[in-house]
Amino acid sequence: MKSPQHIYISALGLYAPEKILTNDNLAEFVDTSDEWIRSHTGIGERHIAAENEQCSDLAVKAAKYLFEKNNLSMDGIDGIVVATATPDYYGFPSTACIIAEKLGLKGPAAFDIGAGCTGFIYALEVARAMIKSGSMTRALVFGSEKLSAVVNWKDRNTCVLFGDGAGCALLEATDEEKGILDSTLHAEGSGSLSLVIENGGHAIAMEGRAVYAFAVRAIGDTIVELLKRNDLTIGDIDWIVPHQANKRIIAACSKRYNFDPSLFYMNIERYANTSAASIPIALSEMEDAGLLKAGQKILFVGFGAGLTYGGTLIQW
Repeated sequence: MKSPQHIYISALGLYAPEKILTNDNLAEFVDTSDEWIRSHTGIGERHIAAENEQCSDLAVKAAKYLFEKNNLSMDGIDGIVVATATPDYYGFPSTACIIAEKLGLKGPAAFDIGAGCTGFIYALEVARAMIKSGSMTRALVFGSEKLSAVVNWKDRNTCVLFGDGAGCALLEATDEEKGILDSTLHAEGSGSLSLVIENGGHAIAMEGRAVYAFAVRAIGDTIVELLKRNDLTIGDIDWIVPHQANKRIIAACSKRYNFDPSLFYMNIERYANTSAASIPIALSEMEDAGLLKAGQKILFVGFGAGLTYGGTLIQW
């Protein structure tokens, strides 16, 4: 069997829970304010899953939106890769297997990837490589998180940062000159305890200053690496879609590396940090708004717990 030359994202979907928790709502039970949260993070509100909504439920709703919006069939889906730090169960069965069952898919390869907020970048590269090798043909790649279940709602330094949601990308081969051009994945294990979910999945703990410094450097270095490897300049890039962690991180990176801030698509004001879900949610939102055009060169950049980081260069 001939290996496919080009792997591309053929469709996108998202789901955000109905409940919205604003900064003013948070200020009712934790010592903070809308002004402080906005000025330090850029966040205005976040979506919160219902108590009976699991990570798999969010992902399934994102997938159903993808198929309904594009009038596509699930026929031929033979792979499910789920990036999540908040699986339905901390152990087996994997959230990917549960999603396959809820979607009524029979026999796909299905597994989870734990790479923190960089998870979608890792999952996308794993699925791309498996399609390239012939192990999959059409794969659903998810970033899905129910972070409200692992937030310490008494810790004002972390509870203001996170939200719930899911994004989904359909990945498949094409003969057209488009798709994933390059990808890079990295990890710095020396910082592994700077951002963790402690006590078997019960609470997020973060060293804010260490993570901030790492994130600014990781975003910039990843962009520079992918540009250099592909003989491009920042002027060749139409969009940068970063993990949505903190507006100040993006501003600091733009200033340090002399990137035009307008290249970065940001929706953190309405979603907060949704970890592995943030990049696919942003992409789906961009598609719905008509911002993604054929031929555009787009960079996805992720960074987070691990400490992991990485990026994907794609031609739309």
